Amino acid sequence: GQLTAVYMDLKANTGPYDSHCLTVPINACSKSLPLFLCDNVRFKVTTYYSNIPPTGAYQGYGAPQGSFALQTAAAELSNQLGLNYLDFIEKNRVGDGVMLEMLKCLGEGREGIPQRVSSCGLEPALKKGSEMINWRKKETSNDPDIKIGKGVVIIQQGSGLPGLDAANAEVKMLGDGSFMLLIGGTDLGTGLDTVAVKMAAECLCVDMDKIDIIAADTDVTPFDVGAYASSGTYFSGGAALNAAEKMKEKIIEVASEILKENKSKIKLIYPGTAQGENGSVSFAKIAEYTTTGTGPGQLISTACFTTDKASIPYGAHFCQVAVNIRTGEVKIQKYYALQDCGTPVNPELALGQIYGGALKTIGHSLYEEMILDKNGTCLNPNFLDYKVPMINDLPEDFKAELVYTNDPFGPYGAKSVSEIACNGAAPAISIAIFDAAGIWMRKWPFTPESILKELKKL
Repeated sequence: GQLTAVYMDLKANTGPYDSHCLTVPINACSKSLPLFLCDNVRFKVTTYYSNIPPTGAYQGYGAPQGSFALQTAAAELSNQLGLNYLDFIEKNRVGDGVMLEMLKCLGEGREGIPQRVSSCGLEPALKKGSEMINWRKKETSNDPDIKIGKGVVIIQQGSGLPGLDAANAEVKMLGDGSFMLLIGGTDLGTGLDTVAVKMAAECLCVDMDKIDIIAADTDVTPFDVGAYASSGTYFSGGAALNAAEKMKEKIIEVASEILKENKSKIKLIYPGTAQGENGSVSFAKIAEYTTTGTGPGQLISTACFTTDKASIPYGAHFCQVAVNIRTGEVKIQKYYALQDCGTPVNPELALGQIYGGALKTIGHSLYEEMILDKNGTCLNPNFLDYKVPMINDLPEDFKAELVYTNDPFGPYGAKSVSEIACNGAAPAISIAIFDAAGIWMRKWPFTPESILKELKKL
């Protein structure tokens, strides 16, 4: 059951243009192959041009495809060896402290940076998830046409691109002792504005409503590489925290002048006060002092966040499906997504990202398909013919859970959470379909027609 060699041969159809034609397929390799510890790893990427609609970036960015290929192949190997796939995963998976040398070969258009895994929540995620779904128990149905099976996969993503990404932030103390935070990162619905404000508020010992934010206005905000590659919390949030830390130093320095005390004796306490051994001064008084003619001037701090260290999020997704072997219909009875995003800065937003990402990819696993004619023209370019999951398509039992780890490199121990949630559905459902009906689905979507086609081969 110990893996000794893995080979991934990836073919990517980039359409008529070369947008993302290298980075998407490379991401499929770099976000899947490091999940299993193996002495011999080889990969090959071939990109093709064709006459189809233009391709580009999408949440997950190649990682769902790579995860699907690797996890289902590993599950098939495990079955041939007569091993329970959860046991196979535990025997071969990545863990804390492992050095991922292969990442040197998996840079995006340049040599990558080998990384040591600084924190990994796979052990508690697998343990809790297996208990939630009662992994060792074989489920049955009273209907002879309904077969029930379970699947499990491990997944990973990244938190931006170490050695390439960069973010900057600025914090200003306003005249009433509140603050203005400026970041270049864009909140695309991920909650980045909230995350950045929370980090600054925590550092400066004030309520969140004492920090206003201006984001992504290139006329006034500092440079940020962009809201992509799951970089928001790690890079943009990290820059906001660094700028707040510098503001904290400036506040303490001014407070030492006002209180006539050594800087080392002063600390910030909630709400918005610099406390010394013999007295204290509010942020409002500090703002008044700094902005009058005799003061040192308005307090403004700037900072950047760059790093060559990766904070890698991990996760384990479990699902239970019911396969109707007469109609080919697949229903998801249970879907549990357990994810390690370090220390979640905003747990509610993090859970929302997991639910959204998992349901989105349940959609592409079961329903979504662009149907092209022989000339590459899309025949179903509307939401009547291109099916997406609706509220009635939710799994009967759908749970997302956060697995807490404290990453040493992420701001306040945080990692990314958004894209990784897209990597588990396709392989987990595929493995569950095999457990139920004895067929391996090697291409999505797993439509009733494709299920029946494979069942006829038995």
